[in-house]
Amino acid sequence: MLLVGLQSPVLLVYLLGSFLVSFTAHEAAHALAATLLGDPTSREQGRLTLNPLAHLEKWGTLLMLFVGLGWGKPVPVNPMRFEGVSPKVGMGIVGIAGPLVNLLLALLIAIPLQWKLLPFRPQEVGALSISWGDFASMFFLLNIMLASFNMIPFGPLDGSRVLNAFLPERWFYFSAQLELPLLGVFFGAILLDRFLELGLLAGLLQPVGCGAWHLFIRYAPPFLLQC
Repeated sequence: MLLVGLQSPVLLVYLLGSFLVSFTAHEAAHALAATLLGDPTSREQGRLTLNPLAHLEKWGTLLMLFVGLGWGKPVPVNPMRFEGVSPKVGMGIVGIAGPLVNLLLALLIAIPLQWKLLPFRPQEVGALSISWGDFASMFFLLNIMLASFNMIPFGPLDGSRVLNAFLPERWFYFSAQLELPLLGVFFGAILLDRFLELGLLAGLLQPVGCGAWHLFIRYAPPFLLQC
């Protein structure tokens, strides 16, 4: 696992807080991109919002807390309503908007982390001892992982939509038909990897997380990260 020790109640608080902000921003970015391209579907269905309740998916949230893998509610998009771009290019733009926002959030939180403006020494907040440095580290790593994971070019992830924007038109419609069947296969494979502790996904994301930490933060990573 890239993130370790998540059995701690405090770390679960860090994870839940980071999850709510990161997934909400990710899905809202998809909705905003689609709206700017002329498709009002997401706005009409109440998804052009920063209200987490509009974007959370029950099972995706539970799995994030107990397994370390989760997802938000997919944003409805009608590519036939795009204006000024073809459906496949528009879907590529909508697809990359989410990971770009996660990368932006990671870069923003990296500034106070790099300058050591957030204390790692725990402080009493109600019944919990909160380390704002660890909280920010979790937020940074989760957003790096979300951006990286979603850019894997395999349906239904955002990376497949970005890739499809550069492929022939017929492939765009063919891959759209495969997206729903691939959804179950893909997440089933990831859950199998997680429960059998094969480490395939961790082996893919851990070098990205370590590289991003050393590139942007530039000091020894916290115990959340194994490098």
